Amino acid sequence: MRFERSCGVLLHPTSLPGPYGCGDLGPEAFAFLDFLSAAGQKIWQVLPLNPTGYGDSPYQCFSAFAGNPLLISLDRLVEQGLLKRKDLTDLPEFPRRTVDYGPVIAWRMSKLRLASERFFAALEAPPGGARRIEYDAFRTAHAAWLDDFALFMAAKDAHGGVAWNQWEPALAAREPKALEQWRKRLAKGIAEHTFWQFEFFRQWNALRAECNRRGIRVMGDVPIYVAHDSADVWTAREYFWLDESGNPTRVSGVPPDYFSATGQLWGNPTYRWARLQQDGFRWWIARMRGVLALYDMVRVDHFRGFEAYYEIAASEKTAANGVWIKAPGAALFETLVRELGELPIVAENLGNITPEVEAIRTRFGLPGMAILQFAFGTDPQAPSFRPHNYQRHLVAYTGGHDNDTAIGWWTSGVGDSTRSEEELREEHELAGAYLGLHGDPVNWAMIRSLLASVADTALVPMQDVLGLGGEARMNLPGRMGGNWRWRYERGQLLPAMTVRLASMVRLYER
Repeated sequence: MRFERSCGVLLHPTSLPGPYGCGDLGPEAFAFLDFLSAAGQKIWQVLPLNPTGYGDSPYQCFSAFAGNPLLISLDRLVEQGLLKRKDLTDLPEFPRRTVDYGPVIAWRMSKLRLASERFFAALEAPPGGARRIEYDAFRTAHAAWLDDFALFMAAKDAHGGVAWNQWEPALAAREPKALEQWRKRLAKGIAEHTFWQFEFFRQWNALRAECNRRGIRVMGDVPIYVAHDSADVWTAREYFWLDESGNPTRVSGVPPDYFSATGQLWGNPTYRWARLQQDGFRWWIARMRGVLALYDMVRVDHFRGFEAYYEIAASEKTAANGVWIKAPGAALFETLVRELGELPIVAENLGNITPEVEAIRTRFGLPGMAILQFAFGTDPQAPSFRPHNYQRHLVAYTGGHDNDTAIGWWTSGVGDSTRSEEELREEHELAGAYLGLHGDPVNWAMIRSLLASVADTALVPMQDVLGLGGEARMNLPGRMGGNWRWRYERGQLLPAMTVRLASMVRLYER
């Protein structure tokens, strides 16, 4: 699929400003659209919006279909009468530039439970009729995943938050009688989780509609794997490498790379691709259909794994001893195109990319990616990441969500255990000469290089628009904890930044 010449900003909604501990889908999200419009931006890349699990990572979620209740706007619930302003007067003093997930989740979920009580009370009396119709229509439209997800989350709450394979054995095994008993026992919790999904999708659809009204496309994200502790694995165990007790036997990751000398051990169970293919890839069809209903376009994370994936025995402590195994990539995408039509997909083709991977990407007309931070080091792909070597059918970034900020990369190189001080110095010398800083901060020089290039699409993390250092890094692969916490304050976004970005958009015809 060809994308028009355009540019956009990468920002997860939790990073938006606001008083309630983390960003959400409320007024500050619409204020962010004001900035995007004024700056001439045509894409908002949001990363996954699913309910986060381990490490608060949007790439380790309890469901590949559900939305994150943490993103529900409390202000919008006040507007609906499901909360009162006085309900929010016990607001703790949350930090403004980070998300302290534990206290934030506890406080916000207490408000969502209160809103749920009022919502169901309103369904029983006028004007509950219209709400009931809308709510029932939502449940019907999403029944394929919603009922199991709500039960999964309610059961997880009832079991103290432990993984599903540590629940009561009959429920973990999804024995029909146990499912029926637990649905009755957990009816209130199931209803709460169902309402939160209804409200998330209602608010998200309103925000996305406003994006589209302004000519802004929303780019979502599809992690290739799903979390072991998820409704996805619990309801479809046959598609994953698990033992009889539900423990993963084979897990995902990548070999030693730019980010880690021992590789990255992601820990997600790998797919039983033969079984998925035997069933006509119906699981993947349902997943992609749901994703494409949420977004205008999507980035598929770790596209390389559809051609061949790196698999590690679950007993290993690092990713150093994995093996590459072939996957049915072309057959999967043939099926997706047949079922869903042209795919508005960006293929994340970074890392150990082979001609076979590129052949699949090219065959289905999917643009790849280039990361400008990788253009000046020893990565074999570095020359292709330099703007003078770009192809038009490409999505180019100053850096992605796993990278340091442009300023952080330029000033420190912190977190890169694979390069010596001499290599860092040589990299920076080449980057400085190539970018032609001329007194500009490196973030603006990098943005200018991207927007001036022939790449159809240029995307810039919000941290680089703001010119922030390594303290604003969103994620450091391999780091245990402390990731996905960054937020900005509205006062950090100066009018001069908006004007400068808009002027570049006009100059380079984006």
